[in-house]
Amino acid sequence: MVRQFDYLHAGDELPLYCVCARNTATASENKIHDDSVARQYGFSGGLVPGVVVYAYMTVPLVATLGLDWLERGGIKVRFQQPVYDGEETIVRAKVTEASAPLEIAVSAERADGTICATGTATLPDLNSYRQPPVIEDYPLHPLPEDSQRPPASREILVPGSLLGSIDATSELQLAAETLLKEIDERLPIYYGPDRTAHPASMLSLANQILMRNVRLGPWIHTASEVNNWSVARCGEMLSLRGHVADCFERKGHEFVVLDLLLVADQTRPVQHIKHTAIYRPRSNLNPLLTTPIIKASLDKV
Repeated sequence: MVRQFDYLHAGDELPLYCVCARNTATASENKIHDDSVARQYGFSGGLVPGVVVYAYMTVPLVATLGLDWLERGGIKVRFQQPVYDGEETIVRAKVTEASAPLEIAVSAERADGTICATGTATLPDLNSYRQPPVIEDYPLHPLPEDSQRPPASREILVPGSLLGSIDATSELQLAAETLLKEIDERLPIYYGPDRTAHPASMLSLANQILMRNVRLGPWIHTASEVNNWSVARCGEMLSLRGHVADCFERKGHEFVVLDLLLVADQTRPVQHIKHTAIYRPRSNLNPLLTTPIIKASLDKV
């Protein structure tokens, strides 16, 4: 069998990507992106959103694999160290497995070499069969009124409980107008009449569905597992629906894991997401709250 990307071999490095990180969420309801609040939790300032760091990490993948990865690739990513506004962020990507599925290790690091996020991207062979998600397992469910959102807790975030669904059509259209500029995205695949939705704009919906179902204080996106099933294009009727997969305490932090499916036109799976967040960080104001403990806490997920 001839591999689709037969010019890639184990050990090959993808083009390096360097960018000045931007905190695009200073006005967010999630005050972990606010300098003063983040410092109370032991950080040096407001955190650059995980979805923005993820956006940077996808650049060498999409530059190399293009529409193939956006249509049927996947990635598991963990955010291990904070990224701050104005920091130079360097994305490295290296082929670790050249046979099907293609595997690429991706990392985002500071200029001093500190690794802030790691991921493993995959691309199955074009002819390999994958069982698509069953849309009926992700029924539409009404969102609570904004003022009626219950406070996030283990009593509310019960595994198996349905989340209110999001009409994602307008969300992605707005992202197309603002996100690309905010993250300094230059790849042409995201522009023009046939542009595809940016991976970060889709992953940001996972944050939105959490925030629109429960009331949260400062919270931290820690990991995501993404599997693409088709391409989302601006203007399509899209909905994000799902349920709580897990909810647990570790090292004093309260975690939630969401199982989500983005659907186009009620009939086509676009992206399956397993989304993990600390919805309630440990309450003591201790600098050790930052990354070593968060990283250790991720061992379960």
